[in-house]
Amino acid sequence: VGQKRSTVAQLVQTLEENDAMKYSIVVAATASEAAPLQYIAPFTGCTMGEYFRDNGKHAVIIYDDLSKQAVAYRQMSLLLRRPPGREAYPGDVFYLHSRLLERAAKM
Repeated sequence: VGQKRSTVAQLVQTLEENDAMKYSIVVAATASEAAPLQYIAPFTGCTMGEYFRDNGKHAVIIYDDLSKQAVAYRQMSLLLRRPPGREAYPGDVFYLHSRLLERAAKM
């Protein structure tokens, strides 16, 4: 989430070189993408992992990095005129991340 497009391309190239793309899915919302896409990307990846888990497959999810998702969520919340909390982040950003991490832990 929020990484440079070249960084994501380098990761995908490394996965391809090691034949890992046969069994990997990369969900990315780069820094050049809109805040709503950066916000929703971790949920999308988690949902895909849950699909494979529920169908008896192995799944692991890696978030990189949730602080950029928090910035995107802050941008959206400020635009929606939600009251800011600590350091201008909405108070429920911590709940949001704990929910994502709990979902990932169940995989």
